[in-house]
Amino acid sequence: MTPDAISPARTLLDRFPVFDGHNDLAWALREAVRSRDGRPAQPPAVSSRGDDPPQPPADGSDPAAVDISQPVDFLHTDLPRLAQGGVGGQFWSVYVPARLQGEAAVIATLEQIDLVRRLAARHPGALELAATAAHAAQIIGTGRVASLLGAEGGHSIACSLGTLRALYELGVRYLTLTHNVNVPWADSATDRPAAGGLTAFGREVVGEMQRLGMLVDLSHVAPSTMQHALDVAEAPVIFSHSSALAICDHPRNVPDPVLARLPANGGICMITFVPAFVAQRCRDWELGLAAEMERRGLDFRDLAARRTVIGEWAATHPRPRATLADVVAHAEHVREVAGIDHIGLGGDYDGVDELPDGLQDVSCYPALIGALLDRGWSEPDCGKLTSGNVLRVLREAELAADQISARRGPSAARIEDLDGAATPPSAD
Repeated sequence: MTPDAISPARTLLDRFPVFDGHNDLAWALREAVRSRDGRPAQPPAVSSRGDDPPQPPADGSDPAAVDISQPVDFLHTDLPRLAQGGVGGQFWSVYVPARLQGEAAVIATLEQIDLVRRLAARHPGALELAATAAHAAQIIGTGRVASLLGAEGGHSIACSLGTLRALYELGVRYLTLTHNVNVPWADSATDRPAAGGLTAFGREVVGEMQRLGMLVDLSHVAPSTMQHALDVAEAPVIFSHSSALAICDHPRNVPDPVLARLPANGGICMITFVPAFVAQRCRDWELGLAAEMERRGLDFRDLAARRTVIGEWAATHPRPRATLADVVAHAEHVREVAGIDHIGLGGDYDGVDELPDGLQDVSCYPALIGALLDRGWSEPDCGKLTSGNVLRVLREAELAADQISARRGPSAARIEDLDGAATPPSAD
């Protein structure tokens, strides 16, 4: 990327702000204030600025009390850097770990929703919750960040369609069908196949989501689950934070045959920046770490367990770096296979401990857009990537919901009726 590309990129983002698919700020804040010493539960992912940045409240009482209106040293995300990055819309993840099941998962999800809503209430000049595509576009036009919620993992609904509907009423606009382990009705990309994709109840969940207008998020799910969801989908689906399997062989990425189905569905793949998903050298290093954890009897999918080992492993096995160029390669591949109308951005900021060089925090989107402009992407194409496509998907999901709800009412299906009894997973 040439230095001269940054200025056009910033100008473009003034017209077409980024609408990002996945940011884990809420969980990062929750972990930071609840850690024993008031510091984050993982090492800071950004360098210190040395000017006494805001710290978590000493008593660990309220994640929303961290002042994100100023630079926050231990986060990838704060309001000044969102503005610098040209971010106008954000799906805030209300993630909870899959070790929480049933009532515990639902309660934690509600707490995460409450946290995001309180953050928006504390910063009304910068954030506003959006309920619809039109509302999001209106907020973006005011210079604030249109804020929508995404629940990361079907464990958040505890196999209850009533809970799903309640989450929608509270502002959740997508549900990632699984996280790192299976749910009783859908297979995860990083677990052993159990359901063969979607079960009958899983198909019912997809149908009910689309009746509501809630986006079906296929990040984290197995290819069989992706294919089954596309088979039954009546509205566009999304991958909120995934990249291309053909470029980096990680099971969290999207295979080309699935990318090729997105035009018929109308959905989008939102390119993520997670190093192990975008650079094969980083994936290979991660596989070594996973093998070491298995040798110690630990589950690599358990994020808390991973943090206990990663520092020691990195000390003897230097961690390779991903770069902005790696992310550009994924964007170009997804555009080639799925088309320019079926691509977006889902950085996964504050959900990982490392990020590619050049994309260290949410202020760095102009660098990515500048690199794409350097590669010959047109301004209209970049505008579709940043926000045009995701706003279109939201609108189409709402239109489909109107049509579907005119044909059928809320589903009263229960998993025990459709699938029989199932034992939920217990790993993180």
